[in-house]
Amino acid sequence: MTPALAQEKVYSEEDYYKLPENVRSELIDGRFYDMSSPSRLHQKILMFISKKIAYFIDSKNGSCEVYPAPFAVKLFQNSKTIVEPDISVICDQNKLTEKGCSGAPDWVIEIISPSNPGHDYVRKLNLYADAGVREYWIVDPLTKEVSIYHLQEQNFRADVYTFQDRISSDIFKDLQIDLSELEV
Repeated sequence: MTPALAQEKVYSEEDYYKLPENVRSELIDGRFYDMSSPSRLHQKILMFISKKIAYFIDSKNGSCEVYPAPFAVKLFQNSKTIVEPDISVICDQNKLTEKGCSGAPDWVIEIISPSNPGHDYVRKLNLYADAGVREYWIVDPLTKEVSIYHLQEQNFRADVYTFQDRISSDIFKDLQIDLSELEV
């Protein structure tokens, strides 16, 4: 009789919520992915964009809500994937729970960490597309570019902007974000 092959443990939502508070990690398809601490520039960009979106929504008396990280997003009904996007915009109030968001946010923004850009450009892009996120922005502070993926279209398209461009969202047509105001 041959021994069974060693199998990697598949983690769940229960394991995710048992993590110590000082551990930053995401659960994707039952595997944990450690997250590095954000830099000051990362946080500056996160706050700038979050405030712009929140002020816009408030000015229009909108019902969507903006949540900067850390904010848990359980993308699927199964309990094997919980991510913490840098910025989540949720327009369906029924998705909001005491623990975060259950289901796909309408708009997700990730700010690239230099240690693992492929995580956001490949793994999370596919994850968000599969989950039903309508729009996904990847902000890269090193190249000073913003890649916008319009995931609601059948063959989703991508647009690339620089920090010198005024950027609009498909979610909020009148919203303009001008990252040149950041002076980075």
